[in-house]
Amino acid sequence: MPPTAPVDLLKALIRHPSLTGEETDVADYVEWHVRRAGIDVLRHEDNVAFGLGGGDDTLLLNSHLDVVPPSDDHPYDPFEPVAVDGVLYGRGSVDAKASGAAMTTALLSLAQECWTPADGQVLVGLTTHEESGGPKNGLQDLRPHLPSLSAAVVGEPTSLRPCVAQKGLLILKLHARGTAAHAGRPHLGDNAISRAMTGLQQLDAVTLDREDPYLGGPTMTVTTIDGGSAHNVVPEHCVFTVDLRTTPAYTHDEIVEHIRTAVDADVEVHSDRLVPCATPTDARIVRAARTACPDAPPFGSPTSSDWVFLHDVPAVKLGPGPSPRSHTGGERIEIARVHRAVEAYRTLIRSYFASDG
Repeated sequence: MPPTAPVDLLKALIRHPSLTGEETDVADYVEWHVRRAGIDVLRHEDNVAFGLGGGDDTLLLNSHLDVVPPSDDHPYDPFEPVAVDGVLYGRGSVDAKASGAAMTTALLSLAQECWTPADGQVLVGLTTHEESGGPKNGLQDLRPHLPSLSAAVVGEPTSLRPCVAQKGLLILKLHARGTAAHAGRPHLGDNAISRAMTGLQQLDAVTLDREDPYLGGPTMTVTTIDGGSAHNVVPEHCVFTVDLRTTPAYTHDEIVEHIRTAVDADVEVHSDRLVPCATPTDARIVRAARTACPDAPPFGSPTSSDWVFLHDVPAVKLGPGPSPRSHTGGERIEIARVHRAVEAYRTLIRSYFASDG
């Protein structure tokens, strides 16, 4: 394997813009690249998966092909990779094409060495629609076409530190109800905005005191409020949005029921699909990740990812590059970190299948 192979692949991936919903060209390229190496590819829409071995013990390495739109302050063309002083610039260089390129190179290099799991299979799945956060998600669509999974690695920028816990997102709409009346006769009405103010005070008094060892406690923030229809009408409806960043210490259902009990308002669950995730540190996949990255202690991440679609299997989030560079005009990755990621994924794969469970 030429030493520059993962960086060449990363540059090729960056040259395909692949905004969310526009991943066909980059998926075509990945499929061509992998088939050229003699590996079969499963293609479902613009999601691609390929692997080595067979058997029921299945390890998935997953990252996403889509990127967010360019920022205004890229120092170079965001879709023409530029290397300066050992650093590669370009949209997706960190989030998350470096992970995808390193995972792909790791698997193809193991295949080149004629290595396969003794009793299992390792898959790489590169998927679509991660960045939009909408109802369509590539990994969610691809999973029914994959074997039952035993463990997974989610390729996102973690500076190659194993992430073993990830916050979820619960969005609630709280509806305060009143009775409309002419503003000149407010005593004939029931002001929903006043009721919402009471509800906000009740919400402020809500405590969620269970803590996750890596993520701490959940956070809760009111982010929008909307009430009233005209300056001369007592409002009959006021709604406020609550953004909750959740942890595995609570289920979403528990939190919803707690707020329904504490707040005098109708509670609507606007979104609860992004559940919190966590994997015990003694899990086989975590041990393999720590073997691959021995100097990097596990941590918890406040940012969401496609891990939510793998919450039913032991998983870690692990990839090259620092997360704060994601979605920025200065998105870039040190080339040495891409090479390091290839070795980390190779070691993780070998260690996982060498473990006795």
